[in-house]
Amino acid sequence: MSYENKILQLKKMLGKKKDEKTEKIHFQKPEKPAYTETWMKAGLSVVENDFGLLFKRQIRYPLIYKHGHYQLHHFFQAVEKWERAKLDHPFSIHSNEKVLFFDTETTGLKGVGTHIFIIGLLEVEEKEFVLNQYVLADPANEAAFLFESKLWQRGKTIVTYNGKSFDWPQLEMRWTFHKNLLPKLQSHRQIDLLHSSKRMWKNNLEKMKLTNVEEEKLGFKRNNDIPGFLAPMIYADAVKSGNASSLMKVLHHNEWDLLSLVTLYIHSTKLLLDDNLQDDAQVHTNIGKWYGDLKEQEQSEQILLTVTENFDENDTGLAYFYLALQQKRNKQYDESIQSFQRAIDTIDHRKKLKSFEQLAILYEHQIKDYSKALQYTIRGIELIQEGSFLKEEQKKNQLEHWDKRLQRLKNKNGKYLSIF
Repeated sequence: MSYENKILQLKKMLGKKKDEKTEKIHFQKPEKPAYTETWMKAGLSVVENDFGLLFKRQIRYPLIYKHGHYQLHHFFQAVEKWERAKLDHPFSIHSNEKVLFFDTETTGLKGVGTHIFIIGLLEVEEKEFVLNQYVLADPANEAAFLFESKLWQRGKTIVTYNGKSFDWPQLEMRWTFHKNLLPKLQSHRQIDLLHSSKRMWKNNLEKMKLTNVEEEKLGFKRNNDIPGFLAPMIYADAVKSGNASSLMKVLHHNEWDLLSLVTLYIHSTKLLLDDNLQDDAQVHTNIGKWYGDLKEQEQSEQILLTVTENFDENDTGLAYFYLALQQKRNKQYDESIQSFQRAIDTIDHRKKLKSFEQLAILYEHQIKDYSKALQYTIRGIELIQEGSFLKEEQKKNQLEHWDKRLQRLKNKNGKYLSIF
């Protein structure tokens, strides 16, 4: 049954009495806002559906359109790379997926009274990218606005920047208010580029705002952009005054957000999959660790080895540390010992303490060199006693833990020496 027929049935049902005490309830489309013609002159088109009216802005981009460092067709090359890589990674997209880059503008950060007033969807098509921006005419027309997004249709991969934590939950909340009218909102696969940016650029970028990532990594700087916090006030003024000129600036802001999602996905894929090193040691070390956390051990070890071979030793301590953990898991004990030893001088105190512990374990249980195990145990205890990186309770617990190893190794060393 088509949605048109379902809506007609729903209207009839709403018009019937639930019982003798209930008055008739009719679904009635809201009236057109008085500023409809003015907003159209500003560059918006009107869309009407069975639930009311909304405004829309559409732009079509050729594949050669360039945003920052990249043309949009590079997205398809990124997808091909993931298909060839055959890695189990949350970032991977396959060519048979229907991809939507998704971003919203809202009247606030949270709460029942917060409305979405722009839904931006940049859709990947075979020969072009199509941007559709839906604008809420007024709260009375919210059902029409949400329905037109077509997010009730199945089978999409949604790419966002903080969408899992913000944009999508906001959409779900607003959809709930109209659940008796609208078709069910589908659960789509989501790729949140904020999460991946934090993984790759931890301790490399001071701020993870999309505008910072654009300037530092994507080669794009916005001109005459409005600050995001002004968007709700601009929308409220446009509804009140009927003047949509400033609202068009908010739409440009949303447009740049969406285009940057495409180029961020392209750039991130290059960092994750290309053999050549394109960023600093910290970034590629973060990527190597990420693959390790995903149990892609071979890829992780390859990246970490590449970092240790191509960057200055002062910048590779962290790579050696994560590499040592991988090598220990792979039972490459001699290599693991060497990597821990090369990491020690340039990593933070917590990782240094873990390195001393792992070296003590390796020498005690795998190499059977109790003297070396004892040396690293003593160094670990000295680090705990001298350092301020642990709270007093943590320090006490750690010293108790390490003292057990110390006593055991002293006994083993005594037995070992008595043989000679």
